[in-house]
Amino acid sequence: MSTDISGATAAEIADSIRGLRERGTLRPGDALPPVRELASTLGVNRNTAVAAYRQLAQAGLVVSRGRGGTLIAGAAHVAQEGIAADTVLHDIGSGNPDPRLIPDPTPALAGIVGRPVLYGEPVIDPGLEAWAREWILADLPRDDLRITVTSGAVDAVERLLAQALTRDDAVALEDPCFLASIHTVRLGGYRAVPVPVDEEGMTVDGLQAALDAGVRAIITTPRAQNPTGVSLSPARAAALREVLRPHPYVLVIEDDHFSMLSTHPYASLVGPGHRRYALLRSVSKFLGPDMCLALAATDPTTAERLAMRLNPGTTWVSHLLQRLAHAQLSDAEARRRIADAAAHYAARNGAFIDALAQRGITTHSSDGLSLWVRLPVAARTASEHLMRRGWLVRTGDEFRIDEASPASDHLRLTVHDLSDEETSRLLDDLESAAH
Repeated sequence: MSTDISGATAAEIADSIRGLRERGTLRPGDALPPVRELASTLGVNRNTAVAAYRQLAQAGLVVSRGRGGTLIAGAAHVAQEGIAADTVLHDIGSGNPDPRLIPDPTPALAGIVGRPVLYGEPVIDPGLEAWAREWILADLPRDDLRITVTSGAVDAVERLLAQALTRDDAVALEDPCFLASIHTVRLGGYRAVPVPVDEEGMTVDGLQAALDAGVRAIITTPRAQNPTGVSLSPARAAALREVLRPHPYVLVIEDDHFSMLSTHPYASLVGPGHRRYALLRSVSKFLGPDMCLALAATDPTTAERLAMRLNPGTTWVSHLLQRLAHAQLSDAEARRRIADAAAHYAARNGAFIDALAQRGITTHSSDGLSLWVRLPVAARTASEHLMRRGWLVRTGDEFRIDEASPASDHLRLTVHDLSDEETSRLLDDLESAAH
C-alpha cells in the first residue's frame, strides 16, 4: 500500500492519502504504513511523514491506535443537540428552551404581510436591519459594521468559514465545545484546534497556542458557553484582545446565542483594530428553534463575501420570517415575555446549583439553559447509574474535540423545566451517582 502513496511534502502526502481514501483504494479500518516505512519508501524525512499523518488526524480522516498503528477513519459520529428520540427515560440533556416561555407569534402574524419580495431584491428586510443595527451597535460600536441575515447561527458559521477558509485550514474551537461547531468544522474538512475554557472563558495561553499553530478562524461564545455555561469576563476579554492584536485578519466568530436571555454583559474578543469579525445573534433560544434566523454583524469584506453565499434568487431568508422576528423583537409584550424567561432560567438553575453545593457537588455554570456539573467519578459511570434511575443525560465526553483526551468527569444537565418533585429526585440520584 505504501507504494500507492506519493508526495515529497507533508501536504502532498496527506493529499495523496486523502485521494486514495476518496477513490475507495483505502477503506475505513485499513492500516497505513508505519511512519518509518513510509518515510523510507518516499525518501523523505521521518518528521515529514509524521506531519502528514498529523494533518490527516486533525481533519478526522485517520485515527491513531498507538502500537496498533494509524488507521483510516470511518464516518465520524458527532452527537446532535436536541431531544433524544425513542427513549422512555426522562431526557435532561436536550439543551432546549422551555416552550411555555416562548412568546406566542400569533399577534404578530397579522402585521407581517406586505408587498411581495421578488428575485434580486435585498436579502434583509429594512425594518429588521435598522432594529438589529441599533441593538448590536450598543454592544459592538464599529463604524464599519454591516448586518446580514442567515438561517440560524449554525448556517452562518458554515457560510463564514466557507468564505474565508480552504480545506485543512485550522479553526480554533472552545474545548469543551458546542456540538454543532464540532460537526460544522469536521464536515467542512477543517482542522479543529482546541482552546481550553475555564471559569472566565477561553484561556489566554490556549488562544496563543492556537494562533501559533496557524489558525485562520476562531469560534467563541462570549456568554453562556455551551456546554459549560461560562461567560467571558471583561478582564479575560481584554487579555484575549491583546493576544489577537498582532493577528487582525484571523476571522473571529462570536456566537452570542443567549443574548437576550443572558444575565451577563457582552464582552468581545474583537478589538478596535481587528479587521475580520462576525457577531452572531440567533433568535432560537427566545423566539423558538423553528424561527431559523440569525443576525450576523460583520466587517464589510466579510459581509460582501457572505452576501455572495446568500443569493437573493435561491438561499436568502424568507422576508415573511424576517418580518415576524422583527415584529416580535420590537413588541413590548414579547420583550417582557423574553425578560421573564431570562429570570426563570437564572432562578431555576441558580436554585439547582445551590442544592448541588449542599450535597458537595460543584458546578461553575453561570449562564445558559443547562448546567455543567462536575462529579468525583467518570461521567460515563455516573451516566449509567442515572440511566438505571430513569434519567438520560449528556456526558462531557460528547463535547470533547480530541476523542483521545482523558475521559470527562462532567455532565451537562438541562433542569430548568423540572417539577419540584422531579428536581428533588434528580438531586438525590446525582448525590448517589457521585458516591
